[in-house]
Amino acid sequence: MTAQKQARSNCEMRAQDRHIVIAIDGPAASGKSSVARELAGRLGFVYVNSGAMYRAVTWDILRRGIDPRDHARIDNYLKRARIVCDLQNNESRILINDIDPAEHLRDDNVNNSVSLVSSVLRLRQILVEKMRYYVRDYDLVMEGRDIGSVVFPDTPFKFYIDALPDVRLRRRAAEGQRDEIANRDHADSSRRASPLVIAKDAEVIDTSNLSIQGVVSKIAARLRKKGLRVAGPREARQPLL
Repeated sequence: MTAQKQARSNCEMRAQDRHIVIAIDGPAASGKSSVARELAGRLGFVYVNSGAMYRAVTWDILRRGIDPRDHARIDNYLKRARIVCDLQNNESRILINDIDPAEHLRDDNVNNSVSLVSSVLRLRQILVEKMRYYVRDYDLVMEGRDIGSVVFPDTPFKFYIDALPDVRLRRRAAEGQRDEIANRDHADSSRRASPLVIAKDAEVIDTSNLSIQGVVSKIAARLRKKGLRVAGPREARQPLL
């Protein structure tokens, strides 16, 4: 890392002293996206979906005919790609070369390739920097796989949510998704760059038998013990399945 980039990273980490970051990590179909979005709404925080960033880049790489296993070509692509992260309705949005790929983020080919693309070290460096940029101006609920371990390791608010494999498979099927949970788990936990791990000081929550509101209520109770004020539910109980 160059001195300029290190200085910028230090500045962004100092911004965390002024703004709150709640990190929610977990594997695919654990319920983290639904929970993080609901929690952000209760707190009035910005919701950042880090996985959508990797999916957006994966979509653009695939449509350009780049092999997701070809790290050299991906590195070359990243030198030219214009990646912009902003906000829409208090949630993160990513534009790739001025295109919003939101409707394609759950395409089957993206599901099957996102773990490969997200293992590219240079891409992770670029996107982590953009994730940290949000904390300059906003309090955040950010979800992903390495938020508490890599992106914001100093936040005192870390949660890791998981569920039984069969429950996660049912959730994925209910979403109309066909990616292989076991393959994703192996790829995410075994990659060299920022693997999926439980941060040593994260609080673990099993969502297998809980609704969205049930999980959020558990997190909210633990946040209150740490001094954060969290509003009550915004809507009726909603199941994760």
